[in-house]
Formats: sequence, structure tokens, C-alpha cells
Amino acid sequence: MNNRQMVNRVAASIFTLILAWPYVAWAHERAGESGGFLVGLLHPLSGLDHIAAMVAVGLWGAQLGPPAIWALPVTFPIVMAFGGALGIRGVPIPGVELGIALSALALGIAILWEIRPPIAAAAALVGLFAIFHGHAHGGELPSGANRMLYSLGFVMATGSLHACGISIGLIHRWSWGRTLLRACGGSVALLGVYFMVMRFA
Repeated sequence: MNNRQMVNRVAASIFTLILAWPYVAWAHERAGESGGFLVGLLHPLSGLDHIAAMVAVGLWGAQLGPPAIWALPVTFPIVMAFGGALGIRGVPIPGVELGIALSALALGIAILWEIRPPIAAAAALVGLFAIFHGHAHGGELPSGANRMLYSLGFVMATGSLHACGISIGLIHRWSWGRTLLRACGGSVALLGVYFMVMRFA
């Protein structure tokens, strides 16, 4: 099995798990707890800024290749969960909205220009942005929702978006794919500019 087939199977498995989990694993939970998971699962999909940045993490990881192809998508949800806990507890972090907008811009530029920093630097950058995204999600915890299940939901949704980015990013193996991948990065960067204009103009 080659890397592309493996990534496709992982992405399909995650998607299937997401579809099945609310109906099977949480069928016996109280309504508030199930709602916490479902709301957390759907919350990242309701914002284009989060979708763009999460897919970009996968795209960049695929562009950089091993070990970044798995290190970046693993780093982001872990650090995001920490940021989410800060948001749930109401711990203030300055510049959250700016950090979210910059995440799409910076990741898009990294893909467009094929920037290849050391893996530790790439993971640190991704982790920094993860704090802002996590804090925003945690701060929007619905009243009465189960904190743990809500957090689990938005972390799982984020991982699925990473997997989508990786699957798309595997096109970089071909010359035309490298050009198209860079174009995708440019599109994400433009979205980042749009987010900043909309929020800070």
C-alpha cells in the first residue's frame, strides 16, 4: 500500500467514525451531553477561516513530506485542545481574531512559496496558530454543553480537515500537482487577507 492509499483510507475511516459516532457512541447519553459533542463537531465547519487554516495545515504537511505530513496535523489538534481549555475557562489571550486571520495568510504563503523550515519551526508555527483557534472555539462553548464532549467534537472535526488537506496535498508528487498546490496556497493566503480586512478594516 502506498502513502496515498494509506492517507485516503485514514481520511475515509475518520469521516466514517464522525458520521457513526453521534448515533452509536452517544446514543445513551443525556441530551445536553450529546448536544455538546455534535455542536463541537459541527462548530469548526461553520467558519471559513477555520476550514481554510485546517486544510492548509494538511496541505503544507503533504508539501513538506515526512515527518511533517503527520507531525503538523498531530501538533495542531493537541495544542488546539490546550487553547480550547483556556477559552472554556475564560483565560484571556490577546489578539485571538488577529491570530486566526494571520494563520490562513501565513500558511497560505508558506505553501505558495514552498517554504521549508526545520520541522521544529514548522510545528511551532502551527502550534502558535492552534492556540488562537482553540481559544476561539473554547470561548464559544454553548451554555449547558458538556465541555469534554464539545472539545472532543471540535478536535475530531479539525483532524478530518487536516486529513482532507493531506489527501489534496499528495498531488505535489507530479509537476502539475506542485503548481496546483502552490495555487491552493495562494488562494488560502488571499482568504487570509479577506479575513483581516473584514475584521479589522
